[in-house]
Amino acid sequence: MSSSVQLFRNQKYHELKRQCIQQRLLFEDPEFPASDESLFYQSPPPGKVEWKRPKDLCEDPHLFVNGISSHDLHQGRLGNCWFVAACSCLALRKSLWQQVIPDFNEQEWDPKNPEKYGGIFHFRFWCFGEWTEVVVDDLLPTMDGELIYCHSNVKNEFWSALLEKAYAKLAGSYEALDGGSAADAIVDFTGAVAESIDLVQGKYGEIISEQMKLFEDLLKVHKRGGLISCYISDSSGSTNEAKTQMGLAVSHAYSVTAIRKLRLGQRLIFSFNAEKLFMIRLRNPWGNREWNGPWSDNSEEWKKVSNSERKSLGLTLENDGEFWMTFEDWCKNFTDVDVCRIVNTSYFSIHKTWEKEIMCGAWAKNSEPLLNRSGGCFDNKETFLQNPQYIFDVKKTEDKVLVSLQQEDRRKYKKEGKGDSIPIGFEILKVEDNRSYRLHKLTVQERVATSPYINTRTVFLKRILKQGRYILIPTTYHPGIVTKFILRLFTDVPSRLRELTADKPEMTCWSLLCGYPRRVTQIKIHSAEGLQKQDRSGGADPYVFIKCENQNMRSPVQHDTTSAIFDTQVIFYRRNTNSPIIVQVWNSNILCDQFLGQAVLAASPSDPREQQTLQLRGRGGREAAEVPGHITVKVFSSDDLVEL
Repeated sequence: MSSSVQLFRNQKYHELKRQCIQQRLLFEDPEFPASDESLFYQSPPPGKVEWKRPKDLCEDPHLFVNGISSHDLHQGRLGNCWFVAACSCLALRKSLWQQVIPDFNEQEWDPKNPEKYGGIFHFRFWCFGEWTEVVVDDLLPTMDGELIYCHSNVKNEFWSALLEKAYAKLAGSYEALDGGSAADAIVDFTGAVAESIDLVQGKYGEIISEQMKLFEDLLKVHKRGGLISCYISDSSGSTNEAKTQMGLAVSHAYSVTAIRKLRLGQRLIFSFNAEKLFMIRLRNPWGNREWNGPWSDNSEEWKKVSNSERKSLGLTLENDGEFWMTFEDWCKNFTDVDVCRIVNTSYFSIHKTWEKEIMCGAWAKNSEPLLNRSGGCFDNKETFLQNPQYIFDVKKTEDKVLVSLQQEDRRKYKKEGKGDSIPIGFEILKVEDNRSYRLHKLTVQERVATSPYINTRTVFLKRILKQGRYILIPTTYHPGIVTKFILRLFTDVPSRLRELTADKPEMTCWSLLCGYPRRVTQIKIHSAEGLQKQDRSGGADPYVFIKCENQNMRSPVQHDTTSAIFDTQVIFYRRNTNSPIIVQVWNSNILCDQFLGQAVLAASPSDPREQQTLQLRGRGGREAAEVPGHITVKVFSSDDLVEL
């Protein structure tokens, strides 16, 4: 991925600003004009809209008044509480908002030098893996002299209205921002990795142990600069933002502004344990309407907290839209949470750092099965493997893996009625340790993880995977759908994520000289049992060594056992079909490894494909003397190199 900034519509901010100042004109953006086409594509605002510059709305306009805060924002007449909630989260992190609002001091109004003002601003968004700069003029939609969309609670502060305008330009119109996900906006502001958690399905309101795990996870995310938002989904499907008995709005995004363990001095309050209360602070983008249950602004519970603790919590008792709840009440009252992790990839950090891989890809249709890359989900047995395939390695005994699959933002297609996200997801398969060509048939491979399939822009999965080689297959739910995606993979040690594009070995001058493969063979060595004891404790440290022509593969060592589970998979492209494959079992030793026995396989296409148990023999051919132990294997061979 390029680290340089892309220019949206190829507009160069500094060049345009210089021209405006030289000509003593205020910028008017031809790419996003102050007209109806920038406002809506279907539903016009209820009244006459006038586009006005900040200087026409107040005497002393500023980008920021007394810095930037999550209290600066109020939702306007657009159903974009999700965008405002994301801005509230963004305002909490200086390092993040300074990426989105670059050179903010240079962009600020300068009352002493009004001639340096060009009516032009620029903002940056993380669009599909690349930072993209969007230029806007300062003409803002108003009715009766008031901003109609996102605005500050201070009349002369304009950062949020201008940021919203840049985001609307990216989406095609202000109306395209009506309805969305706070997680999507946060990803666009930060490049974070988004995860959606269903609090109801996960029973976080009922199972205290799950609640505790979630609290610790969210506390860690928040401490490490992540951004969190939540909402109550409306099962009735109504479009109005109704209110619960406890004062919370339904179908409405709230930003999480703090997560704390609150000490209650000597008083004993039972919530998880006697010493601490687990608390979460939220903000309503409307700037009012708060939770009215326990620990709400004027509740009795706050009397139990010392003044110094209240001060450190920043407790205010105004109807400003910000309020505290216990984590337990939060889990019981909200249904969904969007967690945006700022995944740390810096080597100069005290926190855990991750190795990041990122790939751009696309689902593309082709009538030729080997060229088709839009095969649909796993249920489509005939076409599932006709999707893009990405291979990666887990080098440690086991490793935690984070996967994020993000589809193209479809808001820009709303005008054509195609603005909804496509249901997407992915599968992770454990494959042969030496596979380097595309997978064509599922035989010995193990399906180890399946993401949710959902029509959100991003699908996320966390898994602990064992050592080995894996194929990650991103898919649309239905086959034949065409769109782009980006895939991000985070591991503890480098994973060498790469796309598999070739179906079989390439025909080269070298293969003409030495012979081109005529047969492909897959082997899965499941286990070895009854091996000869090798130490005083009656155990062994066995591993398997597989030889085919001039290729060989070795499994990890299994310690202190004479009955080992290997589940080792290998694949060979064979030039000499008469040359057998030899599977040897060895005992690992400090000084010198010991040979325990072997099995010789012809591995021809006519051989049985069911699991079989083979007696171990000494060195030599198939008639060599038997030795203690046997191995359980599955063998698949084909003379069609693209069958397996």
